[in-house]
This record gives sequence, C-alpha cells and structure tokens, in this order.
Amino acid sequence: MKKFLSALFLFTTIAISALAQPKMPTPEELAKKNVDELETRLKLTSTQKGVIYNYAYNMAKEQVALMKKQQATGYDDEEVTKIYRLSNETNKNIKAVLKPEQALEYDKIIEERLAGIDPKKKKKKRKGEEEEKVVGIEGLKSVKAGQP
Repeated sequence: MKKFLSALFLFTTIAISALAQPKMPTPEELAKKNVDELETRLKLTSTQKGVIYNYAYNMAKEQVALMKKQQATGYDDEEVTKIYRLSNETNKNIKAVLKPEQALEYDKIIEERLAGIDPKKKKKKRKGEEEEKVVGIEGLKSVKAGQP
C-alpha cells in the first residue's frame, strides 16, 4: 500500500509540474505568427512572405534554443547578446526585402514590439485626439513603472 501511495504521489507531482509549465512554442509556430502579423500589417507579396518566413524561422530557432538552454543551465549574457545581434541582422534583412513604405510601417511595428504594445489591444483615439508620446529615458522609466 505504501508503494502504491508513493507512486500515486510521484505521478501527481509530475502531472502538476507538467501542467504548471506552459508549452514552449516551436520555431515554426513563432515564425508563422510573426509572418502572419507582418503580412496583415504590411500587405506582403507571396515572395516577400516566403523570404521573411525564412528569416523569421532562423531567428525563432535560435530563440527557442536559447530558452531551452536557459531552462537547463541558467542565464548567459553572451547568448543573449548573440540573440540581440541576430535580431538586429534579421530586422535589417527583412527591411531589405520590403518596399520603402512597408519599411516605414515595419519600423513602427518594431517600436511597438519593443514598447510591449499589443496591436490587437490598441486603444482607439477619439477624433482630434493625439496619442501622447514620451521619448528618451523618460519613456523607458514610465514603461518600467507600469505607466503607459
């Protein structure tokens, strides 16, 4: 009976820990989500979409590998720096594929992502009302403090 209870306890513990950890997305899922958003906002051609998907997939593959490595061994500054460099290179490559007007909109998308703005939850402005922008270090401070 003790073995049964021990096994039941162990199984319950494993099941709870498995449920507590969210499923890590695959590189394919991350790349598809990214490209789908870009396709909607930038009106990409099929050629642009294919090329951008390849860039996004390579970036997502590196991000997932870093997340797995961090879960296993902890945080590593060098790896994070490598991801930032790859992200900058990926953004540069994506912009090279875009038309000038698409590149301007892409810059806005990147700014929104860096600021943590969800395009689906964008607050609608009233007629004649402009969005107040806080720039520089004050903008960073207000985001950290939880203020919009």
